[in-house]
Amino acid sequence: MKLVKSASAWLFACLFLVSVMPVGLLAAEWPWPDYKTYAPMPNDVEKYKKRHNDPRPLMKNYGPKQILPKEMYAKLVFDQEKMKSTWSSCVGFKAPDVVGKIAPDIKPGKYTYKDVQANPGFKQLIPPNVYKRIGPSAPPFGGNIPEFEIVPTKQYYWSLPIAEATKRNEGKTKLDDKGYIIQGTWEGGYPFPKPSGKQKAQQIMQNVEKRALQFGADMYQTSVTFGYNKKLEQDYSSGYVVVQANLAGRVYAPVGWFDARAKEKGESKAIHLDFLSPRDMAGSAYSSLYYLDPNKNDQMMMYVSSMRRVRKMSSTDTQDPLPGADQCYDDQEGFTQRLSPTRYPYAYEVVEEKEFLIPCNTDDGSEYIATPSLEHRNVKFERRPMYVVKLKQLDKNYIYGQRIFYIDKETFLYYSIENYDQKGRLYRTWDNTLSWWPEMGMFSWTGNVILQRDHIDLHSTFYQPHTIPAFPTRSQLSLEGILKAK
Repeated sequence: MKLVKSASAWLFACLFLVSVMPVGLLAAEWPWPDYKTYAPMPNDVEKYKKRHNDPRPLMKNYGPKQILPKEMYAKLVFDQEKMKSTWSSCVGFKAPDVVGKIAPDIKPGKYTYKDVQANPGFKQLIPPNVYKRIGPSAPPFGGNIPEFEIVPTKQYYWSLPIAEATKRNEGKTKLDDKGYIIQGTWEGGYPFPKPSGKQKAQQIMQNVEKRALQFGADMYQTSVTFGYNKKLEQDYSSGYVVVQANLAGRVYAPVGWFDARAKEKGESKAIHLDFLSPRDMAGSAYSSLYYLDPNKNDQMMMYVSSMRRVRKMSSTDTQDPLPGADQCYDDQEGFTQRLSPTRYPYAYEVVEEKEFLIPCNTDDGSEYIATPSLEHRNVKFERRPMYVVKLKQLDKNYIYGQRIFYIDKETFLYYSIENYDQKGRLYRTWDNTLSWWPEMGMFSWTGNVILQRDHIDLHSTFYQPHTIPAFPTRSQLSLEGILKAK
C-alpha cells in the first residue's frame, strides 16, 4: 500500500488517524501478544487445506491450539462442564432436551438427496431456502448439497467469561418503548438470554447485534472468496485479512471498556480490513467504527489504492455491493447493519419458534467445495431449536424490504438469512456453518464454507475464512495502514 501523495488526501488521512489514536492503554501495557507475530496469511492456510476438493480437517491441524502462543491459548481455555452448566442456567434449557419432536423417524446417519425427496419429514424440518440446496450440482447456483450426515444434537455454550457476564448482568439491560437498548443499562454478555414479552423480537435481535461470534469479536481472519456466474463459471476471486476488536462490554482483558476513549465516546466495535487481491483491489483498505448509541452515525472509511484517496462512507454507501460479492457492506458477517430507530428502522416480528434440521457447526473443519461441480461436501446437519425473526423495513429507500433470520435459541447465532428487495422478491441469501471450539466455548469461521447467492442476478459467492483470536491495539484498527508502504 503506497503513501497518500495528494496534500488534501494526506491531511484528511492524518486528521482521521489523530481521531483514532489510543488514549488508554499504551502498547507496552497491552496484555496480549501482537497478532502479527503469529497470524497466518492465505498461503499459510493452504498448506493445511486447499480451497477446493480438500477434505482435510483444518480445525484439528491448524487451529488456535497450533497457531497461538501457548500462554495465550491457555488463557482462552476453560472448564467445559462449568461452561455447560453456567450457560444452560442463562438460557434455561439444553438443546438436546427440546428437539426430536418433528419427524422423529429421521435419525442421525448419512443421507442423500434421494432420501430427502422420498421422506416428506425432511421438508417439515429443513428451512425452505436450505431445502432447495439439497440436490446434485445444477445451474444457476453453486453450493448444492447432494449428500450429508445428520449428527446428534449437542449442547452448545459460550466461554466462561461470556456466560458469567451474561449471568451477572441478567435483567439489567432495558429497552425503551421502541425496542432499543437504553444507554448505560448493558454492561456485557448477552443482554437478553431468555427473550420474552411484547419486545421479544427486539430482544432477540439485540442479542444478535451483541453477538460474541469470532472469539468475542476480538479476532484476526484471513479469507479467500470465489464468485461464479449462472453457468457455474468462476468470474471473481479475492483475498483479504481483517482484524476486529470489541470496544464495550468486554469480558476479556482489558475487561469493560477497550480504553478511556471508547468509554468517553461510547464506541462499540472497530473493524479494519485489508484487500490482498485481486490486483485492482490490492492495497485498498476499509475501516469502520461502530457506536453504542443507535442514533449516532457510525464512522466508515475506505482507502482506494488505485486513486490513493480516502473516502468517507455514509450510511447510504453501506448498501453498495462489495466488489465481486453477493452482499453489500451491511451484509458483512451476514448482518452488520445497525439496529436504529432513525436510520432505516425495522418492524420486528418472531414469525416462528420450532426445531429445524440445518447445517450449523463443524468440529473438525472437513467441509469443502468440490470442483467443477461446486457441490458443498462433508456437511453435517443438526436438529436445532430456532427462532425465525422477520425484520420489515420501514424506510422504502433501503435496499431490502425485509430480512428473515433463522437464529439458534441456545446460542443466538444465525445460520441462514433471506433478504428480500422492496418488491418482495427474494434477492440475496446467506447460509453458513460455524466452527465450534468446545474447550474455548467459542464459535468462529475456520474450515467451513459461507455461501451467498444473488437470486436476481443468478450468482453465487463462496467465502472460506480462517479465524483465530487476536487482540489488536487501537492503531492496528485504524487506517494508519494507508500511510505505510507494504
